[in-house]
Amino acid sequence: MTEKRNIFLIGPMGAGKSTIGRHLAQQLSMEFYDSDQEIEKRTGVDVSWIFDIEGELGFRKREQKIISEIIDKRGIVLSTGGGSILSREIRNKLSSRGVVIYLETSVEKQLVRTKKNKQRPLLQVDNTSIQTVLEELAFHRNPLYQSIADITIRMNDRSIKAIVFYIIRLLNNF
Repeated sequence: MTEKRNIFLIGPMGAGKSTIGRHLAQQLSMEFYDSDQEIEKRTGVDVSWIFDIEGELGFRKREQKIISEIIDKRGIVLSTGGGSILSREIRNKLSSRGVVIYLETSVEKQLVRTKKNKQRPLLQVDNTSIQTVLEELAFHRNPLYQSIADITIRMNDRSIKAIVFYIIRLLNNF
């Protein structure tokens, strides 16, 4: 990969986008951005607080604005929020401005990775099981992830290092 193209990681919460993104950026000597962290940095509050005060719609507006700004940069790795692909505008921009990598994971893996995390607003449910919420999100979002993915990586039990090097190999042939 001689020219440093933007790399955009998409997928559901708990897929490993932030972790893989940081390691991938480090290996490729690229700048790393996490859209949720950028929102928190710019607002001074965490994502859960924004959801509580502004609702999901308010959060999505902020997310769309920040992602639109970040993807104008060159030679970056961006880990997007799981719901960012709900915006047609964001899907179009991601597709046209870099390589989109979908980190596909099962609901079972998501449950393991998210069960102790109280910072995920969509999982703060009263009368619904977290598994049901994740299954519903997957039903609606997985087709959107698939529709814009240039590369799909099935997240399994491989190490972070193995996944990162696999992605780099795929990018070199892309």
